[in-house]
Amino acid sequence: MSTFEKTEMTTLTSCSNKLLNEGYTENFIAVEKGLEAPSKNKTYTPFEVKIVNFYRFEGESDPGDNAILYAIETNDGVKGIVVDAYGAFTNPFVSKFIAAVEDMSKKDPKPKDENLDPL
Repeated sequence: MSTFEKTEMTTLTSCSNKLLNEGYTENFIAVEKGLEAPSKNKTYTPFEVKIVNFYRFEGESDPGDNAILYAIETNDGVKGIVVDAYGAFTNPFVSKFIAAVEDMSKKDPKPKDENLDPL
């Protein structure tokens, strides 16, 4: 029987720290032209990244505490995070960028194998 360590993932800080320990070290910044990686001095388009995971946090008493943390990997191996508020406080650059990535990732990247039986 294997054992595992349960990680408390209830706060933005705990999730950020977990991702940092997993190698998500870049703090991406959404700008008008895309997603900027400051340490690499490079800006990525929605076609150059994938959202590996995301975590949503809701403030119990203050809507300003509502946030989404995205774990992102680029096509050249850069791993990092971007955080956005949601609701009235959302960053329009983050929202626009993430929506473009999500739309792209919903497409089936591989053609279907016509030799497989349908379910």
